[in-house]
Amino acid sequence: MRPFTRLTALACPLPFMGIDTDQLIPARFMSRPRSEGYGDFLLYDRRRGADGALDASFPLNDPARAGAEILVAQRNFGGGSSREAAVYALADAGFRVVIAPSFGDIFASNAVNNGVLPAKVGEDDGEAILAALANGLSELTVDLERQEIVAGNHTIAFTVDSIWRKKLLNGWDDLDLTESFADDIAHFADADAALRPWAHFAR
Repeated sequence: MRPFTRLTALACPLPFMGIDTDQLIPARFMSRPRSEGYGDFLLYDRRRGADGALDASFPLNDPARAGAEILVAQRNFGGGSSREAAVYALADAGFRVVIAPSFGDIFASNAVNNGVLPAKVGEDDGEAILAALANGLSELTVDLERQEIVAGNHTIAFTVDSIWRKKLLNGWDDLDLTESFADDIAHFADADAALRPWAHFAR
């Protein structure tokens, strides 16, 4: 994965609560291979009418937000089922950050494992960012090292699990994280072998 440190990018407001994983990608699209890309299916049923045509009033369909890499939503983003394809759809659509007051736990973990930052803000701060975007602000800066979001003249703190932060800053997956403790693991194994030689196979 690409390391994530600081991003200044176009942001898209999504002023809705409870955007769950079933909405992020409907199940009927999940049989397709990932190699084909899932970005076109992001929020498919929210973005389109019954005839399949794009709804011009839906924020993600606003030409002014095309190419946005930051998504700003209301609370309980990514709740529901554990489908990792919901994150694939976000990542394949170009999003590297989701800002919201709360996230589904499994969704947030899946996001980190796919290089997407789930930045948790206070509810009032989230509403302030949404209001700024509705009133003409187009870009946000998200600084993972400082854990800050710059929205115009305002700087807003966000939280993220410390292990997730470490993984994103380094571009690590779970295996990379484990390998970062290789020396500690080796020292423990050597010490344990000295204390309990009967429990270890001969090398």
